[in-house]
Amino acid sequence: MAHDPYASLRFPEYRAFLASMATVFVATQVQSAVLGWQVYAITGDPLALGLVGLAEALPFLLLTLVGGWAADRFDRRALSLASLAAVGGSGAWLFALSLGAPRSALPFYGAQALAGLGRAFFRPASAALGTELVPREHYHNASSWRSSVFHVAMVLGPAAGGGLIAFGGPRVAYAVVCVLTLVGLGTLLLVSPRPRPAPAEAPGRIADELADGVRFVFDQPLLLGAMSLDLFAVLFGGAAALLPVFARDVLGVGEVGFGVLRAAPAVGSVVMSFALVRFGELRRAGRTLLWSVACFGLCWMAFAASRSYALSLALLALAGALDNVSVVLRSTLVQTFTPQEKMGRVSAVNSFFIGSSNELGAFESGLAAKLLGTVPSVLFGGAMTLVTVGAVAWRAPALRRLTRIAPP
Repeated sequence: MAHDPYASLRFPEYRAFLASMATVFVATQVQSAVLGWQVYAITGDPLALGLVGLAEALPFLLLTLVGGWAADRFDRRALSLASLAAVGGSGAWLFALSLGAPRSALPFYGAQALAGLGRAFFRPASAALGTELVPREHYHNASSWRSSVFHVAMVLGPAAGGGLIAFGGPRVAYAVVCVLTLVGLGTLLLVSPRPRPAPAEAPGRIADELADGVRFVFDQPLLLGAMSLDLFAVLFGGAAALLPVFARDVLGVGEVGFGVLRAAPAVGSVVMSFALVRFGELRRAGRTLLWSVACFGLCWMAFAASRSYALSLALLALAGALDNVSVVLRSTLVQTFTPQEKMGRVSAVNSFFIGSSNELGAFESGLAAKLLGTVPSVLFGGAMTLVTVGAVAWRAPALRRLTRIAPP
């Protein structure tokens, strides 16, 4: 059968779902970029950037498994709408804070904690909802399109955030975030309700059902290896939270230059996303995953040593392209090997790994920069990424030998 690059887009509800995700992704990227710039402007301390990530990570990590349980028990579309409203509330809070002249970063941490609370339920609910809108044989194509949309948003969001700061300041940027979130809510309403079927067995205790989702992941060497790779590699290897420091103190560029730096990884991701959509499923998927993460770490090490703005942009774009390969392969593995009745809980475990690597990675980057200095901390993180790839390749031979991702 000929490869159809638009297979998942032929389902109207999946198109509406993607449109909603696109506006939400842009909103969250604008908010993240503006918040990082604003907090660093208030404090002048790279550790404060790490605390922004920690403020979001704590409620997310504490509640995301509960969010996955809820996604397997309740209407996934309704749960996505409710949790998205909480995420939008954090943008409204930041807008209210920006109406004055803030002198402390503490209220901004509170707003980001609210965003983390909403995402704890939104990520597993929306990930599981997406699998109900297309047949299983189109999961790879759907993951590629969703990754494309996410990374296009990562291009538009930070660049728009930097431009909005320069044009009208944080309050204008946060107003745009609120509008985009409302558009995302409205578009998601075009997806029909998705009530969950009654379970075959009587529901057990929440703790037992949560443990069942975690146990499923740990019983699947492919899933555990791919998630562990993401957790530790991105925890140490990525240093996106430190880009405000590189923009102002290392490369000497202003707000717009910072926005372009934030967008550069996503530019590479977008190019890679559309390449994956165009050419279809990757062969030798396991080795491709391992090599892409290793080269991702090397790109960040080279970025830390660079003093050329053009070279730094190119390295960030290449890192983003390599990261996108990892994202698509991991998402396809999770969706393909997980039964629908466990999809919410397994998606929550996946989100826990991703949330740990991204949000805690931001805290690790800020703390390491405080202790070691900005450039040495990124060099150290890249080296740790290479160590992680070697450890996963050794401990997960099934992942190393994986060729095609096919349903078990």
